[in-house]
Amino acid sequence: MNSIKKYPLSDLYDMSSGISTSKDQAGHGHPFISFSTVFNNYFLPEVLPDLMNTTEKEQETYSVKEGDILVTRTSETIDELAMSCVALQDYPKASYSGFTKRLRPKEGAKVYHKYMAFYLRGNLFRKAITNNAFMTLRASFNEDIFSFLNVYLPSYEEQVEIGDFLYNIERKIQINKKIINELDGRMRLIYDYWFVQFDFPNEEGEPYTMSDGKLEWNESLNKKIPKGWSSTKVGDLIEKAPSSMKIQTSDYLSCGEIPIIDQSSNFIAGYTNDSNSIISTPSGSIIFGDHTRVVKYIGFDFARGADGTQIIVSNNESVPQLFLYYSLLKFDLSNYGYARHFKFLKELSIIVPSKNIVDKFNIIASASNKLITNKIFENIELEKLRDWILPMFINGQANFTQ
Repeated sequence: MNSIKKYPLSDLYDMSSGISTSKDQAGHGHPFISFSTVFNNYFLPEVLPDLMNTTEKEQETYSVKEGDILVTRTSETIDELAMSCVALQDYPKASYSGFTKRLRPKEGAKVYHKYMAFYLRGNLFRKAITNNAFMTLRASFNEDIFSFLNVYLPSYEEQVEIGDFLYNIERKIQINKKIINELDGRMRLIYDYWFVQFDFPNEEGEPYTMSDGKLEWNESLNKKIPKGWSSTKVGDLIEKAPSSMKIQTSDYLSCGEIPIIDQSSNFIAGYTNDSNSIISTPSGSIIFGDHTRVVKYIGFDFARGADGTQIIVSNNESVPQLFLYYSLLKFDLSNYGYARHFKFLKELSIIVPSKNIVDKFNIIASASNKLITNKIFENIELEKLRDWILPMFINGQANFTQ
């Protein structure tokens, strides 16, 4: 059994508040760590996705260095409060949001940052947060709560072994996510070349437009398209998938093998073993999020969550499901009033290519989506492994000498 010791978190870290900024500062300047970046990542990305126009003094005051931990300061619900994100490197000239707090290791503190990244996201610490946080209109993490929190840590050497092991799992998860994004990006690029610029391969294998392929005016699309192609309204192409029994929200986190699709960031909100709830279409399903206004393609069997997610399929052989999916991605669905009721999407027109070209695209897209699906489920298994073994390490039930 590991030798686990109890430490007040305030003995190990100094806590500092983030920077207060204005809208005029956002979007330009220097690297910036937002609430969203902290909330959605165990570790800060190498390149921060946001910018903020800050002074040298602000960059010094709100600096971010290797080993620092950023935690969310406020949330609408207690169970999403104090979500942590660890810096694996120094971030010169970076600052962090006022909606977060920075925990910086005290001199001499025997804490390994990779271990802490997983400990602070584990059930033991998350339960301590919910027990100590308070709720008014929003949950808030402050100095009083910080001073009440304790952590239970093995020796520094064991922290390193455990932290590196879990980090390797997390790194594989992130590599898979990168592969998924690159595959999807590649297909979006191919779609643009073939069906926006019309440089699909002609009979000789040369780009159609660049080889003086003929174009004709299309009134519905208000532009020229390749000769022999047509257009149609989305509403004339689609139908809702057969309705199956919906899973109740209270069952989302139940154990099971069937993913539950709902309005979460990745649309997999839980698992069930209820085979009566399975939705399966011959060529996959397009998921249209009423509330998130997001379109996704799901190429595996799933159960439907109890919300407003629309599940649609193409009813036209000339417009296969994956081609329809990439076509829908080109539309601006930000108009909440229309998008919510599905009317806006159904009234839009899309291009209908010749069958031989769309079939070629579908072969490429299907192969790409198969790889994407494999990586999604590989990540699900890796996350299950991480979440299963993490409490065993933290509670001292497992170590590297057993």
